Amino acid sequence: MLAVVAAIIFGLGFLLDLVGVRIPGGISGMTFVLLGLALLALHQAGIGTASVRSGSGNWRGRTRR
Repeated sequence: MLAVVAAIIFGLGFLLDLVGVRIPGGISGMTFVLLGLALLALHQAGIGTASVRSGSGNWRGRTRR
């Protein structure tokens, strides 16, 4: 989920940087890029990922024997 949000933030940052718009308060395209990188780092760390617990508790789910 955080990776999708990061992709949207990167897209907004790219558009703002391409047009050269600067939002009042010091927010520019680079701010969105840095926010997107922070969200990607959180995603890679495993924060915000949905996990579905199976009955066995194994990350692979059911194993065939």
